[in-house]
Formats: sequence, structure tokens, C-alpha cells
Amino acid sequence: MSIQDLRREYTQGTLDEGTVAPDPLIQFGSWYAQAEQAEIPDVNAMTLATASPSGRPAARVVLLKSYGEDGFAFFGDFRSAKGTDLAANPVAALLFFWKELERQIRIVGSVTRLPEDAAQAYFETRPRGSQIGAWASHQSSTLESGRAELESRVRVAEERYHSGPVPLPPHWGGFLLHPDYYEFWQGRESRLHDRICYQRNGPDGWTISRLSP
Repeated sequence: MSIQDLRREYTQGTLDEGTVAPDPLIQFGSWYAQAEQAEIPDVNAMTLATASPSGRPAARVVLLKSYGEDGFAFFGDFRSAKGTDLAANPVAALLFFWKELERQIRIVGSVTRLPEDAAQAYFETRPRGSQIGAWASHQSSTLESGRAELESRVRVAEERYHSGPVPLPPHWGGFLLHPDYYEFWQGRESRLHDRICYQRNGPDGWTISRLSP
């Protein structure tokens, strides 16, 4: 079956509370695998929404690096806008949007930091330029002297670590979102979309319901 045929099949699909997987992680894995199979560009790109202590929202696109029973993992600078939001208000929302399949997945939950050894293991897989960038950039901070200031910091970091591996910065690492809510959205004609949500019901259970489109 061609990629276009796969996309057409999934786009024309339906979503019913009686036939979805009882576990939202299984449902997510099924849809994620189908998106990969349909060769959706940047399939792991997701919008991450956070809020400051005062409730001011912010959103940006980050990359999902892994997911499983423990949660959804992503990485970044702890000093960034998202990092400071999550330190003060450790709850967030994720949104996957796969336009080609007319599908969205919303996930909400609390956020904790990944252990340093997990961050170290992932950091070692990054290209060296990205490792240097993690040292050179104080993410979200103002560059008073413009781009030249950033490039100067890059040169300093390159000189510092030119003869060996780049260590994990103390200000950089991973976050893990622990879901308590999922919503799966399947596009339908006349904007009468299917929306099925899962709300956590106790430590191991989920309540499944349908939402109006």
C-alpha cells in the first residue's frame, strides 16, 4: 500500500469509545505507529504548553524523545522559559497535530525532571554541535549584543572542549510528563469530529468518554 493510500485510510477512519484501547498509552502507541507508517514529517514534534505561577500561558514546539508507562520525555535548558515555568508550576499540556491524518492528541499531566543519568545518556547521542550549543546558549535569555554574542559563546565553548567529549551542562536535562488526561481527535465531515477522552480514575484505571466536536 502506498503512503498516500495509508494516509487516506487513516484520514477516513472513525473513533468510537466502545472500540478504542482501554489504556490510552496503547491507543497513543497505535496512532503514533500509524503516523510513522504514513511518513508524517517530524512525527515527534509536539506543542508544549506551560503556565507561569500567575497563570500566564506559553507554548512552543519541542520534540518527544521517548514515551512509555512512566510518561512522555523531552529535553531542554532548565533556565529557559519552559524550564522556569515548570519549576514553579509543574504541570503541562502536550499537543500532537498530524494534519495529513486529520488527527490530534492532547495530553495533560504533572511534570518532573528526569534523573541525571537519563539526561547524560541522551546528551551523549546528540551531535557535537548541539552539545556545544547547550553550553553556549542560555535559552530564552536576551542577547544584548545580538547574534555576535551567541557566536562568541560558541567559540569559547568549542575552545574549552576541543580536545575531548562535551560534558552534560548542569543547567540542561530532561523532563517527564505524567499523564492524567488524554484526548484523541479524529477529523470527520462537516466538522462533526470524533473526540474521545481518557481521564485517570485511580492509580491504574481510566474513564473513557466522548466529547462534542
